[in-house]
Amino acid sequence: MASIIKHDNPDACVSCNICLTACPVAKATRLYRGPKLNGPALTRLRLLVQENDDPMVKFCSNCKNCDRVCPNGTSISAFNMKARADYFKHNPHDQADLILSRNETLGKLMTSIPFISGPIANIGMKVASATKMIEKFGVSTMAPLPKYATMPLKLRAKLLKQPSCPTKVLFFPGCYVNYNEPELGVALIEVLNRNNVEVIIDPRLSCCGSPILSTGYLDEVEKHARKNVAVLKEYADKGIDIVTTCTTCSLFLKQEYEELFNLPEVHAYAPRVYEAMEYLMMRNSKGFFVKSFAPLGGRKVAYHTPCHLKVQGMGRPTLDVLRFVPGVEVEDLNAGCCGLSGVYGYKKETAAIGSEIGSNLRHKLKSSAADVGICECNICRLQMQNGTEKKAIHPLYLLVESYEKRAKSNR
Repeated sequence: MASIIKHDNPDACVSCNICLTACPVAKATRLYRGPKLNGPALTRLRLLVQENDDPMVKFCSNCKNCDRVCPNGTSISAFNMKARADYFKHNPHDQADLILSRNETLGKLMTSIPFISGPIANIGMKVASATKMIEKFGVSTMAPLPKYATMPLKLRAKLLKQPSCPTKVLFFPGCYVNYNEPELGVALIEVLNRNNVEVIIDPRLSCCGSPILSTGYLDEVEKHARKNVAVLKEYADKGIDIVTTCTTCSLFLKQEYEELFNLPEVHAYAPRVYEAMEYLMMRNSKGFFVKSFAPLGGRKVAYHTPCHLKVQGMGRPTLDVLRFVPGVEVEDLNAGCCGLSGVYGYKKETAAIGSEIGSNLRHKLKSSAADVGICECNICRLQMQNGTEKKAIHPLYLLVESYEKRAKSNR
């Protein structure tokens, strides 16, 4: 997909305004002029006027719905992100940008002492949110901040005994799985091991760069991109596929790096990058998907499609995979963007807009007869749980439950 998208020339935009109709931010507030004016149009202006002092560039959530609907294949979001980075060359960042963009650094710190630092950090964040102390730093309390794990994935993974398999994949865990939900990484390893696939975790991989990009630190994103690209290409050259449990991570690895930084190496490994459920369906197409699922009778789940899944054009592999699990009834929420959009919903400056965007999703999930919400995107799941009194999980957990139930019945 990245190879056909036009991201260097703003004149690739023909000003049809279809992107405006698809933009959730423009629907939620009239303060935002929309992706076309904020992206390609402003880029043309910047060719004449070097300094960009328009704060409106901070209101794009980078959901990429504009890219998805553009009939000319223009990467409108890339122009928006570059405009934001240009704005911050001449204007200072606020404290929220600094805090929210450093999730990898904070994650390493907050999980540095297993079973101690994570719980202490969570208590501190809970107090800071309850007292609204964090709002003094520009961080909103409208959405719950993700909790830190008691032990990071790199340590959890070392405790697992994987079978030696001829088929191996490189797992790109991303910051969230590394430091907030390592259980999801363990679930992926268990599912793939049951499918005769061994999982490799390379410590050289770093954050994909999404929160850093959202806060305008484009130069830092490039450092992460070049570091990750070198590692990913190394594995792809060996014929090893790359799997991630985060739709934003897979989007960055496949597409965003090339759009933002014109890195030709991306084309060498991108065809081998898969979102986890997409990878299982690829295995299924080759006859290698182990479907020894036990029935999960009467299980009702409500599915939300992440924006960053839609723009990758892979369909909705989660729905395809869950058709193989007996007894699972799936409701398609069809609720649009979650609105949290990573950093966007946590910044006091844009949190109310993000909450308004996500109100439809929360309402639909709360009104649903489903027992639980499911979604591939980590941040979407946090929004789904925000005020709905329902848990939201990654679909991999359903597969683990079904596999384990079958294993117990066979003993």
